[in-house]
Amino acid sequence: MDRNNVQTLEACEVTERSGIAVLPFASTMSEAWDRFVLGHPAGSMFHLTAWKNALEQTFSYESRYLYAQKDGRITGVAPVFLIRNWIIGRALISVPMAVYGGICALDEPSVAALGAELQEMGTEEGVDFIDLRNRSGSLVPGFVSPKSIYVTFSTSLDPNHDVNLKRLPRDTRYMIRKGEKAGLEVRHGLEQLSQFYRLHAISLRRLGTPVFPKPLFQNLIAEFKGRADLMMVYAGSLPVSGVLSFFHRDTILPYYAGAAPEAGKLAANNFMYWQLMKFAVEKGFRKFDFGRSKLGTGSYAFKTQWNMQAESLPYRSE
Repeated sequence: MDRNNVQTLEACEVTERSGIAVLPFASTMSEAWDRFVLGHPAGSMFHLTAWKNALEQTFSYESRYLYAQKDGRITGVAPVFLIRNWIIGRALISVPMAVYGGICALDEPSVAALGAELQEMGTEEGVDFIDLRNRSGSLVPGFVSPKSIYVTFSTSLDPNHDVNLKRLPRDTRYMIRKGEKAGLEVRHGLEQLSQFYRLHAISLRRLGTPVFPKPLFQNLIAEFKGRADLMMVYAGSLPVSGVLSFFHRDTILPYYAGAAPEAGKLAANNFMYWQLMKFAVEKGFRKFDFGRSKLGTGSYAFKTQWNMQAESLPYRSE
């Protein structure tokens, strides 16, 4: 018997106990899945099927997506991948390469049903651990919330640029003006991907971090068509920094960035993120999600200089 049939039988057992069925994702329900995510306050861009599709197209990850259903209506989703490599071993992760993820559900019974099914799946797959990257919400039964080492930063955006600028600390405003005095300019356009990828690779190598394959960015841009922006900063004709951002509801999320060695002395990153804030306001976005950083890192220190709300990420593990 294949796994889908096993899951369907298990779902029937769950239905008898609580009225909630837990079922495996099928491509025919992509639209319904995304509609649920977009309608749920905790639904992130990483819960959407676009993220799933991009990862499947780029890597050998195996998706194990589940959803909870009651009376023919989706009540929760659990996007999860089976990951196997020599670094982490064998794990179920929700969601790989994402800062947010985990179970997104309407009620506690749906959370519990999805959590229980994930635990059973973990046992069947012989995983070393299960990682649920929930941004918020109650603890999933059977999972623990270890001491958080990650913090995410965000802020609201006022329609008035001057109001947003005045919120920033004095030192950050100084660095923005430094970039402006250096004559830096920004250009938007996904056709700049090759220049961006070179800068992104430079930045990761400088940190000793493996570089993601270029098809990842190509696939993300294709899957999030109309919901992605690539902004590059130029000193004359020289690209010195860049950021690939995604749009989700009323929020802009700058997610991948890169910078040339010259960026520091030009204050290019400060200039870049301020210009991105202005761009977001002009496009009608009202929230700026600066994303996750690990405590004690340079990225964390940089984000603390923008007077944003810092939120500890209580990931769940089992």
